[in-house]
Amino acid sequence: MPKLLPQISLPYVTVEGGGLFPVRRIYCVGRNYADHAREMGSDPDREPPFFFSKPADAAIQGHHVPYPPMTSDLHHEVELVLALASGGRDLTPEAADKAIFGYAVGVDLTRRDLQAEAKEKGRPWDLAKGFDNSAPLGRILPRERVEIGNATRIQLAVDGVTKQSGTLGQMSWAPAEIVSRLSAYVELKAGDLIFTGTPSGVGPLERDQHVVAEIDGLPRVMFTLE
Repeated sequence: MPKLLPQISLPYVTVEGGGLFPVRRIYCVGRNYADHAREMGSDPDREPPFFFSKPADAAIQGHHVPYPPMTSDLHHEVELVLALASGGRDLTPEAADKAIFGYAVGVDLTRRDLQAEAKEKGRPWDLAKGFDNSAPLGRILPRERVEIGNATRIQLAVDGVTKQSGTLGQMSWAPAEIVSRLSAYVELKAGDLIFTGTPSGVGPLERDQHVVAEIDGLPRVMFTLE
């Protein structure tokens, strides 16, 4: 008789006002802000946004985030995160919009030195992007409780100094377009989180620094690197 493996529960994040959101998968959009694409040495007119993933248990909520090993160049990237209540394949933008349960503030932590090496050698980015605790996340706010639009401000500060600042209108792809395009590649389902890209101003973080990431109308993310 085969040996039974221990049951493993899905990681989850909290919802503003009460409740839990089980996390099935985490998808990320790269180079969705033209200014950030340029600061990373890319041409947003020739190289459209693309997708990559983080493990579901990379999501972390709390005021303390451990500094990851095997890097001396950890970077911050503040992002709007979409939380899906449903999914499907080949969704129209209209169907994709209806699949969005709510929004959150996220920080895509990146081991930039490992990413640079992977780019140079044509290797995958997995260990540069998908390490433990690499997706600090705020509480999810159901969409009916917030107005998200082009003028919505997004920013990140380190030790009280603003490092990233922009608006959601600077995204190359809007939220419904992102969900629709991603659904052409994979079947999306309830519990999926989608990080939608970051504005310019990404930069290094050191131990003991305090990070505050904000998007107008959403619960902010605050943590100290340890």
